[in-house]
Amino acid sequence: MAVYMKYKLIMNGLDCAHCAAEVEQAIANTDGFTEVSLVFATKSLYFEHVEYEDIVSKVQKITDSVEDGVTVSFEKHNHSHHHCHGECCEGEHHHEDKKSVNIANILLFAAIGFAAAALILDLLHINKISVAILSACAIIMSGYKVCLSGVKSVIKLRLDETTLMTIAVITAFCLGQFVEGAMVTILFGIGEMLEDKAVANSRKSIEKLANIQADTADITVNGKLTTVSAESVVPGTEIVIKPFDRIPLDCVITEGSTSVDTSAVTGESIPVNCKPGDELLSGMLNGENLIKAKTTKAYSDSAASRIIKLVEEASTTKSDNEKLITRFAKIYTPVVIAISLMIAFIPPIFAGNILQWIYRGLVCLVASCPCAIVISIPLAYYSGIGAASKSGILIKGGKYLDALAKADSAAFDKTGTLTEGKPELTDIILYSKYSRDEVLAIAASVERHSSHPIAKAIKDSYSGQFLEMTDYNEHAGKGVNAVYKDKSVSCVSNNDKIALIIDGETAAEFIISDKIREETPSVINSLKKLGVKKLVMLTGDNKKNSDIVSDKLGIENLFGLLPEEKLNSLNELKNESKAVCFVGDGINDAPVIAAADCGFAMGLGSDAAIASADAVLTSGNLSALPKAFILAKKVVKTCKINITFALLIKLIVVVLAFFGLAAIWMSVIADTGVCLVCVMYAMRILKHH
Repeated sequence: MAVYMKYKLIMNGLDCAHCAAEVEQAIANTDGFTEVSLVFATKSLYFEHVEYEDIVSKVQKITDSVEDGVTVSFEKHNHSHHHCHGECCEGEHHHEDKKSVNIANILLFAAIGFAAAALILDLLHINKISVAILSACAIIMSGYKVCLSGVKSVIKLRLDETTLMTIAVITAFCLGQFVEGAMVTILFGIGEMLEDKAVANSRKSIEKLANIQADTADITVNGKLTTVSAESVVPGTEIVIKPFDRIPLDCVITEGSTSVDTSAVTGESIPVNCKPGDELLSGMLNGENLIKAKTTKAYSDSAASRIIKLVEEASTTKSDNEKLITRFAKIYTPVVIAISLMIAFIPPIFAGNILQWIYRGLVCLVASCPCAIVISIPLAYYSGIGAASKSGILIKGGKYLDALAKADSAAFDKTGTLTEGKPELTDIILYSKYSRDEVLAIAASVERHSSHPIAKAIKDSYSGQFLEMTDYNEHAGKGVNAVYKDKSVSCVSNNDKIALIIDGETAAEFIISDKIREETPSVINSLKKLGVKKLVMLTGDNKKNSDIVSDKLGIENLFGLLPEEKLNSLNELKNESKAVCFVGDGINDAPVIAAADCGFAMGLGSDAAIASADAVLTSGNLSALPKAFILAKKVVKTCKINITFALLIKLIVVVLAFFGLAAIWMSVIADTGVCLVCVMYAMRILKHH
């Protein structure tokens, strides 16, 4: 049986979103390739293929059949620095691109000068031949690449924006509109330049969000500090972490104390003070002190590696809107071509100049290019996933942003999710002459040597000195007893209560419950304000314990559930809701997390929960959950606005063109101008906090 391997390749020089979609389709339709996803925002190609010696050449051949000028390569890494900011991955190709861009810009500005001169002569009605020559020079300088691409597209029987622009310029010249032909190529060139810059900026911003991993680590070899590749460090190795260096691997501090910036991993902006015995995760940033630590995980299993991998893989899981746009483009393009042809050739049958109607048809064709939508929609989702990771939320794909945006129900595990998973003394009921302080002092002193979590809850509530007692005895499952001032004293468990018995009589009962997380009430209130109408707690705990939590939070309580009963309850909730979000932290939550429309795992701890989860709250608490809902709604809203805006502008230009009120240069603005606006609007998501 063939074994498929996962690959990631970089598509250098791929600057057209429409072409990217065609390249993706061509590769996906080739035998042997599965799970193909090309992310235009990062020029990254993901796919699975049977192990193949020269996979790059095979992909290059397929790409060349669709689009020229694209170089396929494996992703390059540089392991020589602690801090890489993305520049090291671009290499010589980056410098070649920069040089090429500079030449193109110089020619573009020169073309503007020639076009301006042609316009002045045209307005003054001086020498039509000079106007034609100056306009031709402007077109060649600013549009030679477009024309070459357009001709190649025609040869490949493909209709794209370069083909449309080439036809538009030729038609303008045939109609004697020399200056307008020049304006078409200049406006298109300016639009492409600004659009490329905007997409490149968003790409760099996204790359920086994932740039949280140190490539090297410092270890001591023969008494000398040596820098080695972080990938070569095995678990159990002692590493030295210098001030202001990024933590290279998951580890535990063995020597020294420091403050640590955890924001890259958890999204929490406040530095955390750490001491020997505290765990550090790779990707965190050391503060002002040098520390030593023992590594607990290999490079590939450390937190930073796992986060980067999750963010990268998220781009391969496309949202419903992205899939809709792909289907829409397949229908939209033929329909637009048909409409443009009808405008060009049907009206002249009844009246009017055929060249004028052909010109109007071309305006419609150029204005209707779907690039604005094809680029901005995937960019919005990828920006949303990147911005979420910066806030300590790892979302595994665009479709889960869709689910969160429409979610009107949320379900939670109780222990370790809504609560801290630690017992807490919540009340004391008195049955004797002893005061509250006296019974607490006696109970804490009896439980002094017990390691049971409930005993710890009582001791943590007592801040005074322990009383002198003798004859301590602890019986597993039966409680603890001792002698105090010649009186027998014992603490005995009774369901959720601990009874304090003095000389055979019950002196008090201590009510023990799981402590609600500090952030939980505000998170629940925020979700209600965000339109989550039904909030449910699914727990295996008993009614009395779970009621305490649900009553304080004002949410519905489904208690005493076995794992399969939790799953059934969630499925019932899904039937009643538009979409359901579930948050849990344990291995037993994995089936429920997987069944939810968007299942969250708490923290980077349980591999089973993370594997089945659609999203991860890396901080291990609920504080970032409302941000995930807000961000998801913002992404979906941005996509709807971009789609509406792009189609509306294009429709207006098409209508104006039909009545002869729109020129080709206006259609160029409706294409590249609208695309630029949509890309910049989508990029706002990256700045979300």
